[in-house]
Amino acid sequence: MTALVKVEGLRKEFPVRRGLLQREQGSVVAVDDVDLAISESECLGLVGESGSGKSTLGRCILRLIDVTSGSIYFRGENLVSLRGEELRRRRREFQMIFQDPYGSLNPRMRVGQIIREPLEVHDVVPAAERNRRVLELLDLVGLPEDAAQRYPHEFSGGQRQRVGVARALAPEPQFIVADEPVSALDVSVRAQIINLLMDLRQRLGLSLLFIAHDLAVVEQIADRVAVMYLGRVIELSDTEDLFARPQHPYSVSLLSAVPEPDPHRTGGRIVLPGEVPSPMNPPKGCAFHPRCPIAEERCRNEEPQLRRLDSGQSVACHFPGKLESSR
Repeated sequence: MTALVKVEGLRKEFPVRRGLLQREQGSVVAVDDVDLAISESECLGLVGESGSGKSTLGRCILRLIDVTSGSIYFRGENLVSLRGEELRRRRREFQMIFQDPYGSLNPRMRVGQIIREPLEVHDVVPAAERNRRVLELLDLVGLPEDAAQRYPHEFSGGQRQRVGVARALAPEPQFIVADEPVSALDVSVRAQIINLLMDLRQRLGLSLLFIAHDLAVVEQIADRVAVMYLGRVIELSDTEDLFARPQHPYSVSLLSAVPEPDPHRTGGRIVLPGEVPSPMNPPKGCAFHPRCPIAEERCRNEEPQLRRLDSGQSVACHFPGKLESSR
Protein backbone atom coordinates (compact mmCIF):
# COMPACT_ATOMS: atom_id res chain seq x y z
CA MET A 1 0.00 0.00 0.00
CA THR A 2 1.06 3.59 -0.63
CA ALA A 3 2.19 5.53 2.44
CA LEU A 4 -0.02 8.53 3.08
CA VAL A 5 2.08 9.65 6.06
CA LYS A 6 5.76 8.85 6.45
CA VAL A 7 7.97 9.85 9.37
CA GLU A 8 11.76 9.60 9.14
CA GLY A 9 14.24 10.15 11.95
CA LEU A 10 11.81 12.27 13.95
CA ARG A 11 13.22 13.78 17.13
CA LYS A 12 11.70 16.21 19.59
CA GLU A 13 13.56 17.74 22.51
CA PHE A 14 12.11 20.05 25.14
CA PRO A 15 14.54 22.37 26.96
CA VAL A 16 14.68 22.16 30.74
CA ARG A 17 15.04 25.55 32.41
CA ARG A 18 15.81 26.11 36.07
CA GLY A 19 16.71 28.84 38.49
CA LEU A 20 15.66 32.44 38.84
CA LEU A 21 16.89 33.34 35.34
CA GLN A 22 15.38 30.20 33.82
CA ARG A 23 18.62 29.17 32.21
CA GLU A 24 18.61 26.04 30.10
CA GLN A 25 20.04 23.14 32.11
CA GLY A 26 19.52 20.33 29.63
CA SER A 27 16.77 18.81 27.55
CA VAL A 28 14.18 16.06 27.61
CA VAL A 29 14.08 13.85 24.52
CA ALA A 30 10.39 13.10 24.14
CA VAL A 31 10.62 11.51 20.68
CA ASP A 32 13.88 9.85 19.69
CA ASP A 33 14.65 8.94 16.06
CA VAL A 34 11.22 7.54 15.13
CA ASP A 35 10.46 6.07 11.70
CA LEU A 36 6.83 5.27 10.84
CA ALA A 37 4.61 4.92 7.79
CA ILE A 38 0.80 4.96 7.66
CA SER A 39 -0.91 3.77 4.49
CA GLU A 40 -4.10 4.93 2.82
CA SER A 41 -7.18 3.87 4.84
CA GLU A 42 -4.99 2.23 7.51
CA CYS A 43 -5.30 2.51 11.27
CA LEU A 44 -2.00 2.39 13.13
CA GLY A 45 -2.27 1.93 16.89
CA LEU A 46 0.35 3.65 19.06
CA VAL A 47 0.69 2.26 22.59
CA GLY A 48 2.94 2.64 25.61
CA GLU A 49 3.00 3.86 29.19
CA SER A 50 2.29 7.47 30.14
CA GLY A 51 5.33 9.56 29.32
CA SER A 52 6.53 7.32 26.50
CA GLY A 53 6.10 10.09 23.91
CA LYS A 54 2.91 8.97 22.16
CA SER A 55 1.00 12.25 22.29
CA THR A 56 4.10 14.29 21.49
CA LEU A 57 4.70 12.15 18.40
CA GLY A 58 1.09 12.66 17.28
CA ARG A 59 1.33 16.43 17.72
CA CYS A 60 4.66 16.54 15.89
CA ILE A 61 3.20 14.68 12.91
CA LEU A 62 0.42 17.27 12.65
CA ARG A 63 2.90 20.11 13.13
CA LEU A 64 1.07 21.31 16.24
CA ILE A 65 4.52 21.51 17.78
CA ASP A 66 7.79 22.00 15.91
CA VAL A 67 10.20 19.10 15.62
CA THR A 68 13.86 19.24 16.57
CA SER A 69 14.97 17.19 13.57
CA GLY A 70 13.65 14.67 11.07
CA SER A 71 11.08 14.67 8.29
CA ILE A 72 7.30 14.26 8.09
CA TYR A 73 5.93 13.48 4.65
CA PHE A 74 2.27 13.79 3.75
CA ARG A 75 1.58 12.56 0.23
CA GLY A 76 5.28 12.98 -0.47
CA GLU A 77 5.49 16.61 0.73
CA ASN A 78 7.74 17.37 3.70
CA LEU A 79 5.54 19.17 6.24
CA VAL A 80 8.58 20.25 8.28
CA SER A 81 9.53 22.69 5.53
CA LEU A 82 6.09 24.36 5.44
CA ARG A 83 5.42 27.64 7.20
CA GLY A 84 2.59 30.14 7.58
CA GLU A 85 -0.10 30.11 4.92
CA GLU A 86 1.31 27.04 3.18
CA LEU A 87 0.98 24.99 6.36
CA ARG A 88 -2.48 26.38 7.10
CA ARG A 89 -3.75 25.28 3.70
CA ARG A 90 -2.44 21.76 4.23
CA ARG A 91 -4.01 21.47 7.69
CA ARG A 92 -7.38 20.86 6.06
CA GLU A 93 -6.12 17.37 5.13
CA PHE A 94 -5.08 16.26 8.62
CA GLN A 95 -6.92 16.84 11.89
CA MET A 96 -6.88 15.74 15.52
CA ILE A 97 -9.36 14.31 18.00
CA PHE A 98 -8.21 15.31 21.46
CA GLN A 99 -8.23 13.24 24.62
CA ASP A 100 -10.27 15.54 26.85
CA PRO A 101 -13.80 16.20 25.54
CA TYR A 102 -14.26 18.75 28.34
CA GLY A 103 -11.21 20.91 27.73
CA SER A 104 -11.00 20.70 23.94
CA LEU A 105 -14.32 22.46 23.25
CA ASN A 106 -14.84 26.20 23.74
CA PRO A 107 -17.49 26.50 26.49
CA ARG A 108 -18.59 29.92 25.19
CA MET A 109 -19.48 28.63 21.72
CA ARG A 110 -22.55 26.69 20.71
CA VAL A 111 -21.91 23.28 19.17
CA GLY A 112 -23.02 24.53 15.75
CA GLN A 113 -20.41 27.31 15.94
CA ILE A 114 -17.71 24.86 17.03
CA ILE A 115 -18.32 22.62 14.01
CA ARG A 116 -18.85 25.53 11.65
CA GLU A 117 -15.54 27.22 12.54
CA PRO A 118 -13.24 24.85 10.56
CA LEU A 119 -15.63 25.14 7.59
CA GLU A 120 -15.02 28.88 7.65
CA VAL A 121 -11.29 28.72 8.32
CA HIS A 122 -10.66 26.30 5.46
CA ASP A 123 -13.48 27.54 3.21
CA VAL A 124 -14.65 23.97 2.66
CA VAL A 125 -18.16 24.76 1.41
CA PRO A 126 -19.86 28.00 0.29
CA ALA A 127 -21.16 30.16 3.15
CA ALA A 128 -24.79 29.51 2.21
CA GLU A 129 -24.32 25.74 2.64
CA ARG A 130 -22.41 25.70 5.93
CA ASN A 131 -25.43 25.39 8.21
CA ARG A 132 -26.61 22.41 6.20
CA ARG A 133 -23.14 20.85 6.42
CA VAL A 134 -23.12 21.31 10.21
CA LEU A 135 -26.37 19.35 10.46
CA GLU A 136 -24.98 16.63 8.20
CA LEU A 137 -21.93 16.28 10.43
CA LEU A 138 -24.06 16.07 13.56
CA ASP A 139 -26.09 13.30 11.96
CA LEU A 140 -22.89 11.54 10.88
CA VAL A 141 -21.71 11.27 14.49
CA GLY A 142 -25.12 10.35 15.90
CA LEU A 143 -26.27 13.67 17.39
CA PRO A 144 -29.66 15.35 16.80
CA GLU A 145 -30.06 18.58 14.84
CA ASP A 146 -31.01 20.60 17.93
CA ALA A 147 -27.54 19.90 19.35
CA ALA A 148 -26.27 22.73 17.16
CA GLN A 149 -28.02 25.29 19.37
CA ARG A 150 -26.72 23.94 22.67
CA TYR A 151 -23.49 24.51 24.60
CA PRO A 152 -20.88 21.80 25.40
CA HIS A 153 -21.75 21.76 29.13
CA GLU A 154 -25.23 20.49 28.25
CA PHE A 155 -23.83 17.20 26.94
CA SER A 156 -22.35 14.07 28.47
CA GLY A 157 -18.68 13.18 27.97
CA GLY A 158 -19.45 10.74 25.18
CA GLN A 159 -21.62 13.28 23.39
CA ARG A 160 -18.94 15.93 23.69
CA GLN A 161 -16.43 13.57 22.14
CA ARG A 162 -18.86 13.07 19.25
CA VAL A 163 -18.81 16.84 18.80
CA GLY A 164 -15.01 16.68 18.75
CA VAL A 165 -15.17 13.97 16.07
CA ALA A 166 -17.60 16.08 14.01
CA ARG A 167 -15.29 19.09 14.27
CA ALA A 168 -12.32 16.99 13.11
CA LEU A 169 -14.32 15.70 10.14
CA ALA A 170 -15.61 19.13 9.09
CA PRO A 171 -12.73 20.08 6.74
CA GLU A 172 -12.92 16.61 5.13
CA PRO A 173 -9.45 15.39 6.17
CA GLN A 174 -7.72 12.28 4.88
CA PHE A 175 -5.72 11.62 8.04
CA ILE A 176 -6.75 11.92 11.70
CA VAL A 177 -4.70 11.57 14.87
CA ALA A 178 -6.96 10.31 17.68
CA ASP A 179 -5.12 11.03 20.94
CA GLU A 180 -6.57 8.63 23.52
CA PRO A 181 -10.11 9.63 22.48
CA VAL A 182 -11.84 7.29 24.94
CA SER A 183 -9.55 7.34 27.99
CA ALA A 184 -11.49 10.19 29.67
CA LEU A 185 -14.87 8.54 29.08
CA ASP A 186 -16.92 6.14 31.16
CA VAL A 187 -16.45 2.49 30.28
CA SER A 188 -20.09 2.30 29.24
CA VAL A 189 -19.62 4.76 26.36
CA ARG A 190 -16.10 3.84 25.21
CA ALA A 191 -17.37 1.10 22.92
CA GLN A 192 -19.81 3.53 21.29
CA ILE A 193 -17.03 5.96 20.35
CA ILE A 194 -14.77 3.16 19.11
CA ASN A 195 -17.57 1.75 16.97
CA LEU A 196 -18.25 5.25 15.62
CA LEU A 197 -14.60 5.71 14.62
CA MET A 198 -14.48 2.28 12.99
CA ASP A 199 -17.65 3.04 11.03
CA LEU A 200 -16.43 6.48 9.93
CA ARG A 201 -13.08 5.08 8.88
CA GLN A 202 -14.78 2.52 6.64
CA ARG A 203 -17.35 4.94 5.20
CA LEU A 204 -14.96 7.84 4.58
CA GLY A 205 -11.74 5.95 3.83
CA LEU A 206 -9.85 7.69 6.63
CA SER A 207 -6.33 6.93 7.76
CA LEU A 208 -5.92 6.96 11.55
CA LEU A 209 -3.14 7.18 14.08
CA PHE A 210 -4.90 5.86 17.17
CA ILE A 211 -3.02 6.65 20.37
CA ALA A 212 -4.02 4.64 23.44
CA HIS A 213 -2.77 2.82 26.50
CA ASP A 214 -5.70 0.38 26.49
CA LEU A 215 -4.49 -2.59 24.44
CA ALA A 216 -7.95 -4.16 24.30
CA VAL A 217 -9.22 -1.08 22.44
CA VAL A 218 -6.22 -1.08 20.09
CA GLU A 219 -6.76 -4.75 19.25
CA GLN A 220 -10.29 -3.91 18.17
CA ILE A 221 -9.56 -0.97 15.89
CA ALA A 222 -5.94 -1.08 14.62
CA ASP A 223 -4.47 -2.85 11.60
CA ARG A 224 -0.93 -2.51 12.91
CA VAL A 225 0.51 -1.52 16.29
CA ALA A 226 3.63 0.45 17.20
CA VAL A 227 4.86 0.10 20.79
CA MET A 228 6.75 3.07 22.27
CA TYR A 229 9.08 3.17 25.24
CA LEU A 230 11.02 6.24 26.37
CA GLY A 231 10.49 8.07 23.09
CA ARG A 232 11.40 5.23 20.75
CA VAL A 233 9.37 2.69 18.76
CA ILE A 234 10.58 -0.67 20.05
CA GLU A 235 8.13 -2.96 18.23
CA LEU A 236 6.04 -2.61 15.08
CA SER A 237 3.76 -5.41 13.99
CA ASP A 238 0.43 -6.41 12.51
CA THR A 239 -2.12 -6.36 15.32
CA GLU A 240 -2.86 -10.08 15.10
CA ASP A 241 0.83 -11.00 15.22
CA LEU A 242 1.57 -8.68 18.14
CA PHE A 243 -1.18 -10.14 20.30
CA ALA A 244 -0.32 -13.70 19.32
CA ARG A 245 3.49 -13.48 19.32
CA PRO A 246 4.91 -10.33 20.94
CA GLN A 247 8.67 -10.11 20.40
CA HIS A 248 9.88 -7.37 22.74
CA PRO A 249 9.87 -8.09 26.51
CA TYR A 250 8.10 -4.77 27.10
CA SER A 251 5.31 -5.76 24.70
CA VAL A 252 5.01 -9.11 26.47
CA SER A 253 4.62 -7.34 29.82
CA LEU A 254 1.99 -4.95 28.46
CA LEU A 255 -0.05 -7.78 26.99
CA SER A 256 0.22 -9.81 30.19
CA ALA A 257 -1.80 -7.07 31.93
CA VAL A 258 -4.74 -7.33 29.49
CA PRO A 259 -7.67 -9.18 31.15
CA GLU A 260 -8.05 -12.62 29.59
CA PRO A 261 -11.35 -14.52 29.93
CA ASP A 262 -9.75 -17.86 28.97
CA PRO A 263 -9.14 -19.82 32.21
CA HIS A 264 -6.68 -22.08 30.39
CA ARG A 265 -4.39 -19.26 29.37
CA THR A 266 -0.76 -20.03 30.16
CA GLY A 267 1.71 -17.59 31.67
CA GLY A 268 0.58 -14.81 33.95
CA ARG A 269 0.94 -11.17 34.80
CA ILE A 270 4.47 -9.80 34.45
CA VAL A 271 5.09 -7.01 36.94
CA LEU A 272 8.02 -4.88 35.84
CA PRO A 273 10.35 -3.63 38.58
CA GLY A 274 11.10 0.05 39.02
CA GLU A 275 9.79 2.92 36.94
CA VAL A 276 10.35 4.36 33.49
CA PRO A 277 13.81 6.03 33.51
CA SER A 278 14.08 9.79 33.25
CA PRO A 279 14.23 10.96 29.63
CA MET A 280 16.80 13.55 30.80
CA ASN A 281 19.17 10.75 31.75
CA PRO A 282 18.28 7.58 29.82
CA PRO A 283 20.17 4.36 30.55
CA LYS A 284 23.11 3.34 28.41
CA GLY A 285 22.44 0.56 25.94
CA CYS A 286 18.84 -0.61 25.73
CA ALA A 287 16.61 1.88 27.55
CA PHE A 288 14.46 -0.99 28.83
CA HIS A 289 17.26 -3.08 30.33
CA PRO A 290 16.92 -1.83 33.98
CA ARG A 291 13.38 -3.32 34.05
CA CYS A 292 13.81 -6.22 31.62
CA PRO A 293 13.48 -9.78 33.04
CA ILE A 294 15.90 -11.22 30.43
CA ALA A 295 18.49 -8.42 30.21
CA GLU A 296 22.11 -9.49 29.66
CA GLU A 297 25.42 -7.65 29.55
CA ARG A 298 24.97 -6.85 25.86
CA CYS A 299 21.71 -5.05 26.66
CA ARG A 300 23.47 -2.79 29.15
CA ASN A 301 26.10 -1.64 26.65
CA GLU A 302 24.67 -1.89 23.14
CA GLU A 303 21.51 -0.08 22.00
CA PRO A 304 19.36 -2.35 19.82
CA GLN A 305 18.07 -0.98 16.52
CA LEU A 306 14.62 -1.58 15.11
CA ARG A 307 15.00 -4.49 12.67
CA ARG A 308 12.62 -6.60 10.65
CA LEU A 309 12.32 -10.29 11.54
CA ASP A 310 11.47 -13.19 9.24
CA SER A 311 7.96 -13.13 10.70
CA GLY A 312 7.45 -9.62 9.28
CA GLN A 313 7.48 -8.02 12.72
CA SER A 314 10.02 -5.29 13.54
CA VAL A 315 11.60 -5.15 16.98
CA ALA A 316 14.40 -3.30 18.78
CA CYS A 317 15.68 -6.10 21.00
CA HIS A 318 18.81 -8.25 21.10
CA PHE A 319 16.78 -11.31 22.10
CA PRO A 320 13.38 -11.03 20.36
CA GLY A 321 10.76 -13.55 21.41
CA LYS A 322 12.85 -15.00 24.23
CA LEU A 323 10.59 -13.89 27.09
CA GLU A 324 7.37 -14.92 25.34
CA SER A 325 8.74 -18.38 24.45
CA SER A 326 9.79 -18.99 28.05
CA ARG A 327 6.31 -18.39 29.48
